[in-house]
Formats: sequence, C-alpha cells, structure tokens
Amino acid sequence: MKLTVCSSVLLLLLTFSFCHGGNIFVFPAEGSHWINMDILLQALHSRGHNITILRSTRSWYIKANASYYNALSMPVEKSIDETFITNLMKAGVQFVLGTTPWLSSINILTKMVDIITYLHSAVCELVSAVLDDAALMKTLEDTKFDLVLSDPCWGGGVILAKYMKLPLVYYVRWQIGEDAHFGIAPSPLSYIPVTGSGFTDRMTFLQRVKNMILYLVTYIQNDVISGRLYQPTCAKYLGPDCDFNQIKTDADIWLMRTDFVFDYPRPTMPNVVYIGGFQCKPAKPLPEHLEEFVQSSGEHGVVIMPMGTFVSELPDDMANGIAAALAKLPQKVIWRYKGKRPASVGNNTLVVDWMPQNDLLGHPKIKLFVAHGGTNGVHEAIYHGVPVAGLPMYFDQYDNLLRLQERGGAKIVSISTVDKDDSFLEAMQEVLTDPSYRENMQRLSRLHRDQPVEPMDKALFWIEFVMRHKGAAHLKAQSYNMSWFTYHSVDVVLFLTAAVLLVLLTSFMFIRCLFRALCKRKVKRE
Repeated sequence: MKLTVCSSVLLLLLTFSFCHGGNIFVFPAEGSHWINMDILLQALHSRGHNITILRSTRSWYIKANASYYNALSMPVEKSIDETFITNLMKAGVQFVLGTTPWLSSINILTKMVDIITYLHSAVCELVSAVLDDAALMKTLEDTKFDLVLSDPCWGGGVILAKYMKLPLVYYVRWQIGEDAHFGIAPSPLSYIPVTGSGFTDRMTFLQRVKNMILYLVTYIQNDVISGRLYQPTCAKYLGPDCDFNQIKTDADIWLMRTDFVFDYPRPTMPNVVYIGGFQCKPAKPLPEHLEEFVQSSGEHGVVIMPMGTFVSELPDDMANGIAAALAKLPQKVIWRYKGKRPASVGNNTLVVDWMPQNDLLGHPKIKLFVAHGGTNGVHEAIYHGVPVAGLPMYFDQYDNLLRLQERGGAKIVSISTVDKDDSFLEAMQEVLTDPSYRENMQRLSRLHRDQPVEPMDKALFWIEFVMRHKGAAHLKAQSYNMSWFTYHSVDVVLFLTAAVLLVLLTSFMFIRCLFRALCKRKVKRE
C-alpha cells in the first residue's frame, strides 16, 4: 500500500515537473483560417496552456464559449460576421463568373475593394477597442501573457504584440493580401509565381512580365491598405515614428501552413517553420448513415464534393449543371450543399448540410474529391492520397489546384462552364478512370507523411520554444529593419557606380591632359 502511494506521488511530481503551462493571447482570423487555428489551440490546451482569444461580439466562426479557451468579446460597430462573408462571396462569384457587362464587372470589383477595406478597418476598430480600455489592458497586463499568436492576414496582431511588449508567433499563409513568403523571404519573380497569376515556377518571358506587373499591383494594394488603415492605428498606440510596414514582418516564428510537397521550392528564412497539413489525421469511423451509403456504392466507389460555403451562392442554372453532371456518374456522390435543392439531383447523390471531410477522404471507398481548392482541403487530399477534380472560384484556389495538377494529381475545370458543356463531367471521368491521378496523389501522400517530426509537433515545439526563451531573436534576419532602398543595396550600387564613373572620368581627364601636354611639346619642337 505504501509503495503504491509513493509511486503515485512520484508520478505526480514527474508530471508537474514536465508541464510548463503558459498564457497565450490569440488574435485569430475568421472563416477557414479559424477552423485550422482552432485545431492548433486545442492541441496547445491539451499541453496545459491557457488560451485567451480576442473576438468581436458579432463574430461568425469564433464562438464566445469553449472549454479550451477564454474569449475576450469586444462590442464593436464593424464586424466580420456572416453577412459580411456572404456579401464578399457573392461579389466574388459574380466577378469570377463574368456573366455581367464590363461596366457592371467594374462596379463589382469596386464593391469587392470596398468590402476588403471594410474588413481591415473593422480589424483596426477591434484593436482600438482593446487598447482604449484601460481597465481591460490592466487585466491583460496582470495575466502576464507569454506570447501573442496571430494570423497576419489581418494586421492587428502585431500592433497588440508590440504594445504589450510580447513575443509574436505568426500562424500564417497570407500576410494582408499576399503570400507571406513575399513579406519575409527573398522572392525572385523569375520562378516564384504571384498568387493569382495562375503560373507555375516555369514561366515564359511574357508570363514573367505579367508576374512582375501583378506583383507590383499587389505590392501597391497592400501598401495602400497598410498606409491608410493600419499606419494611423500603429502611430496612435506605438508612436508616430513606428512604421507598420516595418513591424508587420517582425515576428519571432512564422508557422507557415504549407510545405514543399505542395508548394514550389523557393528561398526561405531560419524562423520559418513549415507545418503544411498539420490538421490532417487518420480517418475515424463514419456516422452510421454515411457508412451505409458509402458501402452501398459497390465497386464504383464514392465521389465527395464538400463545396457548400460558396456553391449555395451560385445561380440556379449553374447548381443544376453541377447536379446533372454528378447524376451521370456510376459512383455514389456525397454533396455538401446548403442552397435550394437543384431539380437535377440524381438518385446517386446524397445532399447533406455537413460532412466529416477528413474521415471521408480517409475511407477506402472514396475515389474522387471534387474540391474548390481551399488550402485545408488540398492538404487533406494530399494526406489521404485522393485525386482531385477542381472547381476553383477566387483568391488562391486556382493556384492551389494548379500545384496539384502540375504534379499529376488533379484536373482543373472552369466553374463558369459547368452548365454550358460536358467539361466538368469529362474531367471527373478522366480522373476516375486514369490510374495515374491516384498513383500521383498517393506518391505525394507518401512524401508528405515521410517526415522526422509531425507538422503539429513542430508547431507546438516552436510555440513553446518562443515561450521558454522569450522570443527567437537569434533566428530573425535584419531585413525587416531595412528600407527597400537598403535591402536591395540600391545605395551601394549607386555609390559603386559613382566611384567607377569618377575613376573613368579621372582617367579620361588625365589622359586628355597628358595628350595635350604631348601635343604642345611636339608643336614647340617643330
């Protein structure tokens, strides 16, 4: 009995000695960004860390109550809620489909710009609501947070981290409106395509010209957003000399939600940690009704199409075109769809409001994944080795699917043609019948899984590393402290050019004077 008690006490002591729970302040983003971050936060909580999340009272995805985090809900006028996201999706669908006259398309594009501006101004309002509340800031200071974890697609996290004088870890894929790599790492435009270009890492001359132009447009757009919206907030709370464009890249660790099985090889930095597919995991058993439906597919198998977030916003004829194409497949189909049920839905199609995407992708009966090209779905398809038929819409979706298509694991179809011809049906049939698509995806799956450390474990280690060492300054390059003028050594090039010109000019003058002296001496002799 005494031995048992002693063993239990020793076990408790050992457990506590290895448990170093910290306080983490989280500035998340909405939508699919939150879905992934939520998985990371649950893992952090399971390791004994206390999580505090900043959200607005009108937040859509981020709930006010959860067992694994404390929510700091701020009442603000502007908010990124369901209505905001729906309007953004509708504007994006109308623009991409190109079904409106050119003047209307310009109006739609202007509307999208206004929506994006509203988004970032809402973020600034949320930051101001926190920093202007003296009592709240005193409470946050007394909590003694160890770090700020932020998604830099919104610019508020770095301002809060600097104001609270805390280390900063980025959970990142995008920074404001561009691939985060462009913000921190050398990015030669000769072989690194800008998101939205639709190019691979092997570009022709004209493609490189377009890539450069798109980069400049994106750079100017981000500079305008940073200057008009974030810089005033930054100056108000961090001082007039604080440059938002400079501090926004000053994170200790960048947890990059991609990897080089999926992305193109490119230069990187010491404080960038690649955690692509960290949310992926082995499949769990399906709910009984889904398992029964999947097993009823026989030898043909099942096609899944979890695109409900934006398909409900498509015109009825387009939704009917998708349903009609799915109805012609011999496979059973599970389609996540929240809009009006299309009249052409076939007997082989099960329409659902929600599906366990990861668990379905891991089921041996799944033969094809019809995807819109979001980062989450692409990584899960790679993890489980399921070939893809892509229907991209906007943002990075086409570029994500293009990476799979280049590696032989996907076939891309324009969403605007699904109700006009058989291209969607033909693409699905090609991927289903050509074994190379599945073989290529399974090869990518083996590459992705063959890692010395799981992506989730890497993410947890580096977050805790920053907490233990109060930052990771030794991994941060000085590039973020430099202006573009200094970073690209423009001053050095100008100085060396001037020095060479001076030497040439001096040499020229010396030769000229010497030539004149010789000529004068010759004249005198004559």
